[in-house]
Amino acid sequence: MNRRHVLKLSASSVMATSTLLPRYASAVQTSFDVIVIGAGIAGLAAAGRLTELGYSVVVLEATDTVGGRIRTDWRLGAPFEVGAGWIHGPQKNPISGLAARIDAPIFVTRDDSFEVYSRTGERQSRQRIYDAYEDLTELYEQVDAQVGTGQSLEAALRSLPDNRLADPVLNWMASAYTEFSTGGALETLSAYYFDEDDVLEGDDVILPEGYDKIPSALSGGLDIRFNTPVAAVEYEKGEGATVLSAGGKFEADFVICTVPLGMLKQQRIGFDPPLPKKLRSHIANLGFGNVTKLALKFDAPFWPLDIQYFGYMSEPRGRWNYFLNYRTFSNENILLGVSVGAYALEVEKLSDAEMVVDCMAAIRAMFGPGAPEPVAHIATRWSEDPWTGGAYSYSKLGSSPKDFEGLQEPVADTLLFAGEHTNFAYHGTTHGAYMSGLHAAKSIDEDLAD
Repeated sequence: MNRRHVLKLSASSVMATSTLLPRYASAVQTSFDVIVIGAGIAGLAAAGRLTELGYSVVVLEATDTVGGRIRTDWRLGAPFEVGAGWIHGPQKNPISGLAARIDAPIFVTRDDSFEVYSRTGERQSRQRIYDAYEDLTELYEQVDAQVGTGQSLEAALRSLPDNRLADPVLNWMASAYTEFSTGGALETLSAYYFDEDDVLEGDDVILPEGYDKIPSALSGGLDIRFNTPVAAVEYEKGEGATVLSAGGKFEADFVICTVPLGMLKQQRIGFDPPLPKKLRSHIANLGFGNVTKLALKFDAPFWPLDIQYFGYMSEPRGRWNYFLNYRTFSNENILLGVSVGAYALEVEKLSDAEMVVDCMAAIRAMFGPGAPEPVAHIATRWSEDPWTGGAYSYSKLGSSPKDFEGLQEPVADTLLFAGEHTNFAYHGTTHGAYMSGLHAAKSIDEDLAD
């Protein structure tokens, strides 16, 4: 192992980065070839591949479980996916291969199985929805052809002749489809880059036995230190790195930091020396959005059992405008509602009881005022999660693909970053995070290791 330097951080800086750390007795200093920060799917992918290649690896995880933003909650009797919920474009998706490897059943969620309701509860004709989708696609093509990099998507759409966002169907669709898929609000999305990432082919699928089976399988055989949040990293080219954590000091030749972009934006981990200015600029430029989920369980269903999705043209935009019907793949009477865009941040300020009331207003607008109260619920609050700070990254106004890809560049040939926010082609996705972890492992093995 290379010579290590003692972490040179002032007492005040350590205090500033450790206020949320549990109190543990100082651990005996341990050395590894590679330290991976974070046991999300990017960290697990990197650690697993490097372990296969013969490197000694430790994974430092702030929470008490693996998966990061993949979490499955069974309290309602069916899998409520707190974070990642779908395998998008499963035909060539590496996550599909992981699911097949562990014989995890899949269920295809058909995008053409839907009903959409106006704000006052009128069900819209399927033809109107299909026509609106074609209109929105055409509008996005006009934006690509006419708008430069200096406008938000909302501003660009409103600048086109005949402001089509005034159409409630198009306004709903831009939110339920675009704000949901990107994690960003129309007013903050880059009009130029918001849809320039890649999409894999095939109908999306869910895992009826729980998405968390994927990270659980990937974690097998790995040295993972739970409840070990990292406060600081000292690194030096040719001298490796020292990591200060709640579990003590760890040393390695290389560090792969896979924490979510939200933690990097909040500067929850200190770096000595400070990260290069260019890399800090990439972090600042990127958007980190939010999606709020609320699962409501009822004694009996009062909605069409064979319809996969329900859309609601709510106001304000993004307010409980999309619902997944659990009865298509489960015996549990559950409707899963989502809030997106700017409203997702607003709704997470409400109490659980207030959130349920807010969502039930949308459900009763669609299915009638007699819809009963739910008997149980689960809500997400990713913006308030101390270890994430949001849901997933997006192309914010002022950012470019170089901001995503620039985060893949090793720092001092010692410190690397991975996660969905480092992969422009597939940012905001589980497979993007997984690919980024493999990329970091490959960089160490083929480019950096002696």
